[in-house]
Amino acid sequence: MPLYKRITPNDHTKVFIWKVEESLDWLSRGIKLTPHCERRVNGMKSEIHRRGFMSIRHLMAEAGYVDHDLFYDELGKPHLRDGKNISITHSFNFTGIIVSDEKVGIDIEKQRNKILKIAEKFTPLEEYHTLANEDALIRKLTIVWGAKESIYKMYAEPGLGFLQHINVTDFDFDDSKTTAKVSFNGNSSFYKLNFLEFEGFTCVYGSPETEKLKKES
Repeated sequence: MPLYKRITPNDHTKVFIWKVEESLDWLSRGIKLTPHCERRVNGMKSEIHRRGFMSIRHLMAEAGYVDHDLFYDELGKPHLRDGKNISITHSFNFTGIIVSDEKVGIDIEKQRNKILKIAEKFTPLEEYHTLANEDALIRKLTIVWGAKESIYKMYAEPGLGFLQHINVTDFDFDDSKTTAKVSFNGNSSFYKLNFLEFEGFTCVYGSPETEKLKKES
């Protein structure tokens, strides 16, 4: 299957999502990996992980890049050699990237009951007592988790805690967006986040709220 979804949040940011349905052989055709990435993909035991890894290279091609344009820092965070920012995500049979002039983060998650068991580790559960049913709770918790994952990728500092340091503003499902505040090491920063749901999955992507940062400084 070709590109599943393309989103342009603004003039300098693009989001690409792929639904992984092709074979590893198909996804590998025409893709030249760096030695580092070749070692990574060869070391993956799961074929869906290998296929997801290769599908991300097709997403990069949609954005105008090849694997050699990508490198990782000592924390494992991906970067592009032309100075643009990139964030990458993979969940089951969906992968996604976001590319922008500004700092960005993206996360795709499958909506699963499992999130109910770990919710108290990343968000105060009492905030969700008004939700109508368990399905709605799973959906909302998945969005909150995705928002915090996206921010964690942007912030990229060891020690940042989902529960202690990242607060996501409450939202309605119809809003398709929210905001968040990070309070960490005596500093505050603010983020704008968008979310969408498809085929039982949730995608959240975001960037810093630059105007608010200017006002706070």
